[in-house]
Amino acid sequence: MAIQTTTGRRGPTFVRTAIALQTAAVLFQAATAGLLLATSYGELLHGVGARVMYGASMLYVLAAVLAWKPGGGPARPVLYASGFLVLASVQVVLGIARVPSVHVPLGVMMFGLSLLDLGRVVTDRPAGRAAPRP
Repeated sequence: MAIQTTTGRRGPTFVRTAIALQTAAVLFQAATAGLLLATSYGELLHGVGARVMYGASMLYVLAAVLAWKPGGGPARPVLYASGFLVLASVQVVLGIARVPSVHVPLGVMMFGLSLLDLGRVVTDRPAGRAAPRP
């Protein structure tokens, strides 16, 4: 089974799928955080969502590594994915320790970072470079 590494100018399909899943999982965590405060089942959903988000972050690392080493892509997405996995690990520890004063702002930051990375991957613009002007 061959991994499709590129589809035109949009970049690696597996990487795009993995970062989209990660971003959706972090958004789900924001929604379940509100349920956590308002309902009896919110804690269960937030806990399940945390596991899914962490798994999606690991999948993104795997996708970035596969796109880099065998796929011949750049190494920079591996750094992004690994950094996000570190943030996800800290987030899980803060959630278990029930430190909402850091857990909530970190979650907001993680969603923003994941969304920015998703935009970078979808537009296939190298990080740090502006888009060409028309």
